[in-house]
Amino acid sequence: MNIAARRAATLALLLLAALPALARDSTGSQAPIAVQMYTLRNAGSLDQQLKIVHDAGVRAVETVGTQDVSAAELKQLLDRYSIKAISSHVQLAELRSGLDGVVAFNRAIGNTTLVVPYLAEKERPTDAAGWSALGQELGQIAKQVQAKGMRLAYHNHDFELVDFNGRTGLELLFAAAGPDLQTELDLAWVARAGLDPAVMLGKFRGHVFAVHAKDNADKGQAEDEGGFAAVGQGVLDWNTILPAAAAADVQWYIIEHDQPSDPAKIIRTGADYLREHLNPTVSAGANAGR
Repeated sequence: MNIAARRAATLALLLLAALPALARDSTGSQAPIAVQMYTLRNAGSLDQQLKIVHDAGVRAVETVGTQDVSAAELKQLLDRYSIKAISSHVQLAELRSGLDGVVAFNRAIGNTTLVVPYLAEKERPTDAAGWSALGQELGQIAKQVQAKGMRLAYHNHDFELVDFNGRTGLELLFAAAGPDLQTELDLAWVARAGLDPAVMLGKFRGHVFAVHAKDNADKGQAEDEGGFAAVGQGVLDWNTILPAAAAADVQWYIIEHDQPSDPAKIIRTGADYLREHLNPTVSAGANAGR
């Protein structure tokens, strides 16, 4: 075999070896799938965590605040793995007292969506009026955020889903907040509150920035993992949920697990399941221009 033929054969072998990775990259770029970095908090350095996301074929993350690094360092790591930050969990106290700094940091990493992730027990309203008052405050913050070229969303657990004369605290909050506040529905927590995730998606149609895509294990199972499971491996009815999410115009499906024993496996399993079950047309278009 002459030198030219040998080179051609070598290039062909290299291309064949690269095809699986290229296929993963292509799929990952088309599907609106992201990873909540909280899932990876115990999976080594930030560099190692982002490599896990990349190796699962996912090209988007939701950060936890600043990830304890500078904006420049975080942007460098994101760029290294061709990952974009599509949202960030920011505590309400920080939005109240340091909004300009939060906006500056997130603008520097290319993120435009801020999410209130959790309310400490002392911050949680105890009656309908309290939820409405909190909604009014979040609506005002959402307007401030919007004026700075960003948007605000709210992420639920189960305590927002207590019923007050036929309406949950979450519904009262959003009714008072107005149209500028988006929701990030955590489907596993909705189910844990005894509600139907598909029905809840319908209630927030057109205002669902994202869902936290995670599952609940069978009762008594996975107790060392908080009773959570990888997407599609638990008891949630994804055959009903995913069409409801598409109808609600969900923009992102963010993989999360609160207490994973094997974070990398949770992310691979969830990403594979979502890529297989999301409607390809919806997946390719949901993220366009965002």
